[in-house]
Parts: sequence; structure tokens; C-alpha cells
Amino acid sequence: MDKDQLETLIIERKLRTALEDGTLQLHYQPKVDAQTQQVVGMEALTRWIDDELGFISPGKFIPIAEERGLINDIGEWSLRTACYQVKEWNERFGTGYKVAVNISPTHFIQPNFLSNVKQTIKETGVNPKFIELEITEESMMESTEHTIKVLSTLREYGITLAIDDFGTGYSSFSFLKQFPVDSLKIDQSFVRDLSTDNDSSAIIAVMIQLGHALGLEVVVEGVEKESELIILKKLEADIIQGYYFSKPISTKEFTEKLEYIHR
Repeated sequence: MDKDQLETLIIERKLRTALEDGTLQLHYQPKVDAQTQQVVGMEALTRWIDDELGFISPGKFIPIAEERGLINDIGEWSLRTACYQVKEWNERFGTGYKVAVNISPTHFIQPNFLSNVKQTIKETGVNPKFIELEITEESMMESTEHTIKVLSTLREYGITLAIDDFGTGYSSFSFLKQFPVDSLKIDQSFVRDLSTDNDSSAIIAVMIQLGHALGLEVVVEGVEKESELIILKKLEADIIQGYYFSKPISTKEFTEKLEYIHR
């Protein structure tokens, strides 16, 4: 057995255990109003630190989870945990923060996806308007008719929907017009050269204008420099996310951050 196969088997075995013993964690990254720099919400991101292997990148374990049939369990756990947490924060601080949760393409196309989301909302008691599901363009293109039905039902239920990694897949006017979503999340790959490349700035400007023309909120991720923030403010982006404000941090650290904000 070669090294890669052995590593995959080890990660799969440990990941199954992690789901049972609670060693998976959610870290949270602030989502910030571009104009005021006030925290308006957060994105929940799954993190895994194993006692033997140490930190395991999502880029490593998520593909294995998808391949070995574990991604649905991880997705349901992530959504349930985020729902409980944002409910606790909003009640504690008297706020209306919205938490964004990534939905895997494999998880999204499951027949019971919709019923599981509804059950999770009911079980946790969170107001669905404080939940945002980030779904990739790839997920939406799998089965157009079914996708529209699922998205419409989620939206009627009060959940906000975002197109994640916008600009990297099937982006088009017809695509945006077809699907009932609330926001676009511009991929960080367009931000990397924003302060030095006029083409990058022009592309993001068009995306923001397009989103606003369709009545959508525009979120830009991957912001790491003040110069990028200044440009995005001028381009009238709505929400900013990235290391300039904060890396993804643990629940405890995020709670401390909110305590400082709400003093």
C-alpha cells in the first residue's frame, strides 16, 4: 500500500472517531460591514486538531470525507453546532448576528438535505433568519429544477442563501437570474492583486455592480490589507471578510471578541 493510500485510511478512521468524540471544532471568522467596519455576523468553519496528527487542513480531510461518505454527518454537525452558537450569542448580547455555514455539494444533493435542515432549525430553536447557507455554483448546477425547488423552500423558511466562491465557476447573468439567492460571495482569488492590478479591480467592480443590480448583497472574502479595504469601500462592497480583521478563531476567542465589542 502506498503512502497516500495509507494516509487516507488513517485520516478516514480518525475522522470517524472525531465525529463521535467531539474533537471536531467550529472556528468563526467575523463578517464586517465594509463602510463602518462593524461586525455583522460570522462564518463557521470546520477545524480538526488530532492528538497524534495535529492540525489537519480542511483541504485534506474534506475531500476524504466526501469520498468516504462522511461529509453529510460533518455537514449536519456543523450546521447544528453553528445554530446553537449563534442563538446563544444573540441572546447573550441582544444582537441579530447571522452565521454562515458552508454546504458541501455532496451534502446539498442528498434527498433528505431539506428535511434535515428544517429539523436542525427546529431542534436548536434558532430563528432561521439568523442562518445563511453558502452553496457553491457547482452544487446549484447539478440538477437545476431540483436545486431551484430546494433553494426556494429554504428561502421561504426564512434562511438566507449565498453563492459561495462566485466568479470561479458558471457565473453568468442567466445563472444569477435563475436561482433564488440573497447574496454573492466573491472568491478571494480576485482580491490577491487588487491593490496592484487594475484588471482585478475592474472585475470586482463589475461583480459588485451586477450583484447590486439584481438586489443582492455582495460579500468579498480574503481581504488582508488596508489598501484592499479602501478600494472595496470605494467600489461599494457590502460585507468584508478576511485576515485584515481576523483569522478564523475558536468559539472561546470569538466570544471574548464579542464581549469586548459589547462592553
